[in-house]
Amino acid sequence: MSTTNTTNHIGRKISRIRELRGMKQEALAIELGVSQQTVSNIEKSAAIEADLLAQVAEILGVTPEAIENFDEDKVLNIINNTFTSHDTSTLNAINIHPTFNPLDKLIEAYEENKKLYERLLEAEKSKVEYLERLLKDR
Repeated sequence: MSTTNTTNHIGRKISRIRELRGMKQEALAIELGVSQQTVSNIEKSAAIEADLLAQVAEILGVTPEAIENFDEDKVLNIINNTFTSHDTSTLNAINIHPTFNPLDKLIEAYEENKKLYERLLEAEKSKVEYLERLLKDR
């Protein structure tokens, strides 16, 4: 891996940031309103238009400048310096155990959705009744 980068290949930087964010090309394409092939072509481009760069940056949750100045070696150095084998305090802070039961949260979410659908169904029923009364009055 070379530490000297002679070109500022924006497409590669977009690709790498997208991958680090856990986003697939298809997801980025949907957000941009283009095809997956178009995203692939963007990621192959050494330079892209400023407005497209701004759109991509917003979707990826970074600034256009962050994409332009992205340097993977610096990111890896920060990660390596942050997570050393001697200092586990940061790792312990990240690997905390939840103080809630995930299944309880799932059931809670299911019940909330169920109540929401019931309210929606009632609203639709009242709308139908209202429209039927309007038709009978004619």
